Amino acid sequence: MNHGRIRWVDRYVGSSLCFGLTLVRRVGDLFGGRRRALLPPSKILFIKLIEQGATVLAYGAIKRAVAKVGRENVYFCVFAENRAIFDLLELVPPENVIEIRSDGMLVFAIDALRVLVRCRREKIDTTIDMEFMARAPAILAYCSGARRRVGLHRFTTEGPYRGDLMTDRILPNPFIHTAEHYSLLVHVLDAPPEETPRGKMPVAEIEAPAPRFEPSSEERERLTQVIESEVGGRVGGPIVLLNPNASDLLPLRRWQPDRFVELGRRLLAEQPEVTVAITGAPSERSAAETIAAAIGEAPRVISLAGKTSLRDLLVLYSVADVLVTNDSGPGHFASLTEIHNIVLFGPASVTGWGPRGGRHHVIRADLACSPCVDSMNNRLSPCNDNVCMQAIGVNQVYEAVAACLAQDEAAGPTTRRRRAVPASRSTRKTTQQP
Repeated sequence: MNHGRIRWVDRYVGSSLCFGLTLVRRVGDLFGGRRRALLPPSKILFIKLIEQGATVLAYGAIKRAVAKVGRENVYFCVFAENRAIFDLLELVPPENVIEIRSDGMLVFAIDALRVLVRCRREKIDTTIDMEFMARAPAILAYCSGARRRVGLHRFTTEGPYRGDLMTDRILPNPFIHTAEHYSLLVHVLDAPPEETPRGKMPVAEIEAPAPRFEPSSEERERLTQVIESEVGGRVGGPIVLLNPNASDLLPLRRWQPDRFVELGRRLLAEQPEVTVAITGAPSERSAAETIAAAIGEAPRVISLAGKTSLRDLLVLYSVADVLVTNDSGPGHFASLTEIHNIVLFGPASVTGWGPRGGRHHVIRADLACSPCVDSMNNRLSPCNDNVCMQAIGVNQVYEAVAACLAQDEAAGPTTRRRRAVPASRSTRKTTQQP
């Protein structure tokens, strides 16, 4: 299913199911259902179906859950195409990642039923809904049989309706970062049962650490060989990565391809040692190759789109010097490494969704209409012209890239990040970061 179809099903089918299940719950409450004690969790299921990049922000929440109930007792429900980030972070056992395929309504329904059967077989007693105001995760949480269900609830706001299916209800707060919101979902498991809404604690006390990724020297060497194979020789100068395409989930986040072309050409003209590499998913390979060809030719311009796994991509971030990307998954993945991570923001909130960790640099136009997408409108904006992205100029982004390269050059060979290339194969000295 495409993202538009998923939204439609969630809105119309999901709302009806949430209404029906809320009636069922309230009938149960008449017989003492809501008066049951909220026991401490022993097995926790996180539900976060979409967006691998957002899953990086859930790192602190998952770590806290692992500390609370043990790694073997933490589970995660996710769309199959988004599983890779869990295998990479290794926060939970691989067998505890429960997949749902999104290939169609029938397949989705069958897999959802399998998830519910597994939840009851595993005796999962706590669910944590990380999809904020979507309905499908709330339905899964309620039908899982878990006695404790943590998630956002609209209370008196005009947000999306998703019934009253949570036992531990949190009020949406657009003024704190999503990583803190995720961690708060676990923190409230220790809140007194009478607390409404949950989450009456200082934001400063919410622990939301950022994960780190450190590849092996063998991985660095292998990725360097891939780059040199594409280039057709040695890479002696800095590598600047351009990630031109956001996912179909939110096309408004895209910076125009011709801007990336202009940026790439300027880098070649004014930074004679720079190699430009275009990155992207397999579905973006053709568009990425078109952009690469418009910028220039190898050895100074290459396309790696569709040629790397997620782990390879993080190794690439550990090998390269600067990344320029739209607000998308790569901006969060890059924050796991020490690459200069320049993220272009438009319709989404930097306060809520900005990258955490690493060396990130956010560029935005700061228009009065932005942000216009968030969980409270199901990320569905009325905007038909993303002026907030168009207002970000090539010169502004180039100056940010040049400043990052100059900073690394000034830092010197002992502190600057280097590719793991034997000295005999590179015109630059290589030094491992301590």
